[in-house]
Amino acid sequence: MGTVVAKNVVTRKPGFLYYVDGKGNVCEAKMARGGKKKSSAKKSATKKRRR
Repeated sequence: MGTVVAKNVVTRKPGFLYYVDGKGNVCEAKMARGGKKKSSAKKSATKKRRR
């Protein structure tokens, strides 16, 4: 496991992933589905067709 060297050095944005690369730089990458809050799914009444 790694150790925490410094806290609150990078201002984090929602929807981005932060990591340390091989050279020791902090990098950010956009997450595929990140940063969006879940919205409540509206259930619609679907009528079944009778054949």
